[in-house]
Amino acid sequence: MAVAFYDLGSESGLKKLDDYLLTRSYITGYQASKDDVTVYAALPKAPSSQYVNVSRWYKHIDALLRISGVSGEGSGVTVQGFAPVTEEAIATPPAADSKAAAEDDDDDVDLFGEETEEEKKAAEERAAAVKASAKKKESGKSSVLLDVKPWDDETDMKKLEEAVRSIQMEGLLWGASKLVPVGYGIKKLQIMLTIVDDLVSVDSLIEEHLTVEPVNEYVQSCDIVAFNKI
Repeated sequence: MAVAFYDLGSESGLKKLDDYLLTRSYITGYQASKDDVTVYAALPKAPSSQYVNVSRWYKHIDALLRISGVSGEGSGVTVQGFAPVTEEAIATPPAADSKAAAEDDDDDVDLFGEETEEEKKAAEERAAAVKASAKKKESGKSSVLLDVKPWDDETDMKKLEEAVRSIQMEGLLWGASKLVPVGYGIKKLQIMLTIVDDLVSVDSLIEEHLTVEPVNEYVQSCDIVAFNKI
């Protein structure tokens, strides 16, 4: 299952990422991959030093992108509002740069010299290209209120809500909920959700996820109570 991250521009999002990286060197697997570059590109700026694990990881990925590029495939990661990176975005530095360096005389190679302005500019352009390739055009969002109805008064409403919230997909964020009496001892679940319009269709969410197995063991039907653009 792909790893998912949300709100990486917020303190809570960075804290969750920092906790995640506490016992990991990379987002997935044991080598740098597209997954690392996707998360790297989703961060609006270099994280502060208070996020020790994120800062350590970010500097490492930034150095790899500047020096050698990243070739690992990864296991898959989703970041709200961002697309996975393309093959071109994580390629090694331009072939022309490597060829030119190889053609230099050995006597001209300064292994301990400082990075030139041209090298700095090229590295910055590569890092910018990674971020540009991963960013999606910002999509509109909507706030939705759903009525989720059980089969009868014997339906376990706690398990019903757990089944509803178990549905996870990119662009979907579950919010607050409450139980509302409807009569004869039956209660319905009212639950808020926020969706990214280009990624999630509420009709499809209901028809393909909320009213099919295994969720329909608890859910009899769903109705849209309110739908508002954010």
